[in-house]
Amino acid sequence: MKELVTISCLNNGQDISVEPGSTLEEIYSRLQLQMEHPALLARVNNKVEGMHYRVYNAKQVEYLDITSSSGLRAYTRTLFFVLCKAVRDLYSPCKVAIDIPVSNGYYVNLNIGHPVTLEDAGRIRAKMREIIDAAMPVHHHQVTTEEAIKMFTLLHTHSKVKLLKGHGSLYTTVYDIGKYYDYFYGALLTNTSQLYLFGLEKYYDGLLLRIPSREHPDELGEMVMQDKMFGIFKEHHQWQDIIGLRTIGDLNEAIDKGKTSLLIQVSEALQEKKIARIADEIARKKGVRLVLIAGPSSSGKTTTCKRLSVQLITNGIKPVPISLDDYFVDRELTPLDDTGDYDFESIHALNLSLLNEQLSALFRGEEVELPRYNFQKGKSEWSGRKLQLKPDEVLVVEGIHALNPELTSQIPDELKFRVYASALTTLLLDNHNYIPTTDNRLLRRIIRDYKYRGVSAQETIRRWPSVRKGENKWIFPYQEHADQMFNSAMLFELAVIKQQAEPLLEQVPENCVEYAEAYRLKKFLKYIRPIPEDQIPPTSLLREFLGGSSFEY
Repeated sequence: MKELVTISCLNNGQDISVEPGSTLEEIYSRLQLQMEHPALLARVNNKVEGMHYRVYNAKQVEYLDITSSSGLRAYTRTLFFVLCKAVRDLYSPCKVAIDIPVSNGYYVNLNIGHPVTLEDAGRIRAKMREIIDAAMPVHHHQVTTEEAIKMFTLLHTHSKVKLLKGHGSLYTTVYDIGKYYDYFYGALLTNTSQLYLFGLEKYYDGLLLRIPSREHPDELGEMVMQDKMFGIFKEHHQWQDIIGLRTIGDLNEAIDKGKTSLLIQVSEALQEKKIARIADEIARKKGVRLVLIAGPSSSGKTTTCKRLSVQLITNGIKPVPISLDDYFVDRELTPLDDTGDYDFESIHALNLSLLNEQLSALFRGEEVELPRYNFQKGKSEWSGRKLQLKPDEVLVVEGIHALNPELTSQIPDELKFRVYASALTTLLLDNHNYIPTTDNRLLRRIIRDYKYRGVSAQETIRRWPSVRKGENKWIFPYQEHADQMFNSAMLFELAVIKQQAEPLLEQVPENCVEYAEAYRLKKFLKYIRPIPEDQIPPTSLLREFLGGSSFEY
């Protein structure tokens, strides 16, 4: 008789004995958990695993549904898989690239031998529905990486071949649906029938794949037009074509061939040229007196602000910075969040009336005394600093609310120029595996928090969902209001920040829930060849996080 193994289920606080080799799916069926949404995968000893995963010894298990970030990622990957199979079934030869997260979905770049039409979108949508309705199993295979490389070479999926050749692992997990094989970074669902909701629309010259909302899983995320965001992604793709990088495999190949120095120099030059063009546009718009710069956490908006200020000076414009932090209301007047704590992220934590009153006075040519916020006392005080704008000066304001119309509601629009900065990663792992832009920013923040604030990677990861919630409420709804968008992501940056991020992620203990995210990020970074930090110039935006910048912060 086989000795049973004990599974401690965190969802219901109960233990269950199962045979060694049981899958998470089989254990879930036995547990008969009452979950609002079906489990899609599980956290096993604080590592996220798919329902294919087999247990051979005692484990602590917590099942996750689509309302978790891991669950939504697994759902989305499986949807990508079904989309790729549907396109392959309908069009051959063909090429699919899951490209840009935009409009609460993903832009899909198709090469099917002719321009994508509404009819194509309808055919692919119907084929995906057919695959889903057929309840086809998603098979999970572990093969040697050498076998996987041979398989994908025969299938002409060269971006996967490049990725796997650079990874260095002995074994690779591949999946198939109806003998259509693919590789995905991270767990998938076990059956196509679990994909209960999706949308597929023609979008520009490709498709938009829409997914359920994490907050409201029975609804698709609202399709918000993001023309400016889409445009900035497309611009970065043009940069990638100049350099010849589309995937991590391309990046690794460039590093191996000794092209690192040129890659850095061209990337930095392209970014500086973009900042210079923004400054030129501000100079051309006569009458601009207020430059507003917004962006989410770790988007590099502080360095963007400093580099833009330098370029404004070259246009004969003198930038005068104002800190929104000095316009906080007294602490007892700060609004409260849902938990009853002070909500310092709220726009109403700022003294909007004083800010607008002083801005209006400055633009009339009057002198004002700027406030200073005493964070120890939680009080607004007068700083003694007097300010009067000269004709060749413009105010520069940087902060998360800078694009919110309510911030400067009393200032005429013709006096304002709005810039939205974010780290919009455009490199793909391979054509079917995109890199979340939030991962780039989270890695930056982990490094910065440790280096400058003494905060551990575990604590940064713990706080990140709250940071993201604030961004979704106070920043992202206003990004299309920008006059110009600036992508602060560098094409080579993951290869540089890898070296500082990995040791910090290693420090996250295995016995905490944050370990799952740390483990996921470490696994992702293993795909990337390192670039030594000393090759990065002191003016680089990355220096805001790595240290060694020639700018003062």
